[in-house]
Amino acid sequence: AAADPASVAPGSLEGGSWCNEHMLHERLDIIEEKVIKTVEHLESEVKSLLNIISETTLNIPTVPGTPLTDIFDGEY
Repeated sequence: AAADPASVAPGSLEGGSWCNEHMLHERLDIIEEKVIKTVEHLESEVKSLLNIISETTLNIPTVPGTPLTDIFDGEY
């Protein structure tokens, strides 16, 4: 009956374990949220940098007859 939450006495070891597990999950949720926000921010920064690089390469004057080089290998 120790696995039954209703049978766990208040202040017992099993109850403390549940409380610690609950706190751990709350902390993990906070960390997960921060990681997601960080990844979204980094994705935005990378897109910005790729746009800047793309615009810069379009403005580079080329000598007539020189083949253009796709620095993105056609991926963007």
